[in-house]
Amino acid sequence: MALATEAPVEMTMSQRRDYLTLPTDLPVPTDDGATDHLTGFHLPSIPLTATNGDTVDLAQIRRRTIIYIYPRTGTPDAEPPGGEVAWNAIPGARGCTPESCAFRDHYAELQALGSDVYGLSTQTANEQREVASRLHLPFPLLSDADLALTRALRLPTFEVDGHSLIKRLTLVIADGQVEHVFYPVFPPDRHAEQVLAWLEAAEPPARLSAGDGSTSGRCGRR
Repeated sequence: MALATEAPVEMTMSQRRDYLTLPTDLPVPTDDGATDHLTGFHLPSIPLTATNGDTVDLAQIRRRTIIYIYPRTGTPDAEPPGGEVAWNAIPGARGCTPESCAFRDHYAELQALGSDVYGLSTQTANEQREVASRLHLPFPLLSDADLALTRALRLPTFEVDGHSLIKRLTLVIADGQVEHVFYPVFPPDRHAEQVLAWLEAAEPPARLSAGDGSTSGRCGRR
């Protein structure tokens, strides 16, 4: 007599993982000096695919711009690399979704202070498009899936379950150069407020060279 098999049960919303709420016992990342070389760094010309279809070259950006860099955003119906327990144990790994949502919620304030915003990770453009749509992000995410920018800037990385991921940090850039670095970033869900406070106290970026009126690093659509 054949044994009856249970039909697969569809995962309900209540069973899906909540990436918007951060556990209270996350390990705090420490400053290991891995970004000390970045302030004043002249950005290399590397085209990056954006979720809005543009190709963006950070070296061509003249306007002050916030580039928040994160390991990877999760999806509610999938475990993070290595499993949730292992992921949460990595200092600074958890919190990419609430960080993105915070920059979304403060986007108008950041723009009012004269800054554009991009998110950046080593996830593929297709993965990032799903995230940008699901979280209703008003700014593009940039894909460095081939690690070209990561290697050129010598950004700090870590390996988990076969993935090369960037440690959480934020660059403030203007005129193709790194003006300021936030590293380490913690807690990620309050980082947009930290950036806002810095912008409110910061001097305006240096004026553009005569005759250079460009403000965007967009190279056009693929």
